[in-house]
Amino acid sequence: MISIIDKWHISKMKIVYVYTKKHSEFGHQCNFSDHPAELHVDILPDISLAADFTVRDLCNVTVQCAEEMSEHEVRPRFESESRGINHVELGWPKDLNPEDMEATIRYRKKVEKDEYYQNTIMQINNATDVYQEFFEDEDEEVLEESEEQPSAKTINVFRDPNEVKRTASSLSWHPDGNHKLAVAYSSLEFQRAPNDMSFDSFIWDIENPNKPEMTLKPVSPLVCLEYNPKDSHILVGGSYNGQIAYWDTRKGSQPAEMSTIEHSHRDPVYKVTWLQSKTGTNIFSASTDGQVLWWDIRKMSEPTERLVLDPSKKGNLDNALGAVSLEFETTMPTKVMVGTEQGLVVSCNRKAKTPAEKIVCTYSGHHGPIYALQRNPFFPKNFLTVAVWTACIWSEDIKESSIMWTKYHMAHRLDGCWSPVRPSVFFTLKMDGTLDVWDILFKQNDPTLSLKVCDEALCSIRVQDNGRFLGCGSQLGTTTLLEISAGLCTLQKNEKAMVSEKRNLSVDCQHRAGVILGSCSQPILLP
Repeated sequence: MISIIDKWHISKMKIVYVYTKKHSEFGHQCNFSDHPAELHVDILPDISLAADFTVRDLCNVTVQCAEEMSEHEVRPRFESESRGINHVELGWPKDLNPEDMEATIRYRKKVEKDEYYQNTIMQINNATDVYQEFFEDEDEEVLEESEEQPSAKTINVFRDPNEVKRTASSLSWHPDGNHKLAVAYSSLEFQRAPNDMSFDSFIWDIENPNKPEMTLKPVSPLVCLEYNPKDSHILVGGSYNGQIAYWDTRKGSQPAEMSTIEHSHRDPVYKVTWLQSKTGTNIFSASTDGQVLWWDIRKMSEPTERLVLDPSKKGNLDNALGAVSLEFETTMPTKVMVGTEQGLVVSCNRKAKTPAEKIVCTYSGHHGPIYALQRNPFFPKNFLTVAVWTACIWSEDIKESSIMWTKYHMAHRLDGCWSPVRPSVFFTLKMDGTLDVWDILFKQNDPTLSLKVCDEALCSIRVQDNGRFLGCGSQLGTTTLLEISAGLCTLQKNEKAMVSEKRNLSVDCQHRAGVILGSCSQPILLP
């Protein structure tokens, strides 16, 4: 039976009449097919009617093909280039990798204990003062900056211009100068999004918080959004409905191309990341449907490769772990790390041929979804995980437990990241609207700086490459741009060596202990 409902309002009274009709009474089904065009009528012109008209002389008229403009605004772009001298260290043994900082530190310590080396250095010291300070003034300036109290201040606030507020679920800085910030907006509350909610996401100019510079119009709300580091005009986004789309800002607000529904994720795409490739067109995406998919934006009809996060290594999608966060380090092109809903970190080998070989190992230590996962930019073997209750620092060589973790907090932690300029500093966000800045060389039990950014939950964070400015996205669509103090974004003297030493000692102590530390109410950084 098919129902046809006719509605109207009379004197504010809603009256509904329902008409029913059997499907069999509609007649036969219409069958359409391709058919060539047919000529039914051909009316020829009547020459006798030409006598009633006068032939008009030809008239040349000049028409401007473009609208005339009285003024034109041009915004110049400043491009900077850094140049330096590369120093190549020689004299390392053949079996020693000079790029491995741990190996070189151990080798130096071994050489420094050698008696012949000590005697040679003593002879040189008698002729030359190798300990002379050539840059005393600069060291004093750095010391003064380090003594400054950690602080942060608000620079700008970008608010969702739509009436129905949505979560600022992902942030991405423009790779060329960091003068723009792309923000993905979506409602992650399952089936609670209102019907009139906008799907738009925006690109903001950080100097103009009043109006977005550009609007991105996806077919489904964007959960994540990333600039292409090789081409600043290209952005890729993962949608709530599981599709992947990319935009070329030179071509407008509509997606340049999208993945097909049947070959896309079946759950929201929580993370997309650009791969290191010659073409700069390769990405991979992670979703709570338990899959990591590889894509080439030049051909979005289907993924180029698929990985099922089945811990049994059988490739069974029914047993797969839901992916929430994703990590890919360009210096480790074969390794991929995935943070899951179940609190496990899955380490994968993207070059492996079989599903069993693709999943290398897992790291267990959280009791909830891992919202953030990132390797330390200076020590890639160490990575940060941020889950509901705590944030942990791990060593890739130790799978039993993390080497440091924060206190458990009642307000859930929803995101975090490392500082790109200081190896000992990382950031975490909490549901009570607080930004925590941690410096493990300065303080380990508590954050170095806690700042109340807003009254709603903070859900996403992204730090500029210079480490001085960071954006925080909130649950109600507000993105706050903060500037942190110089001490938190200036590399301190001997900081790399001190972090490396602490890390090595922690790993050695963990190996000697030979036990799983488990969870604890107090943060621990092994001495």
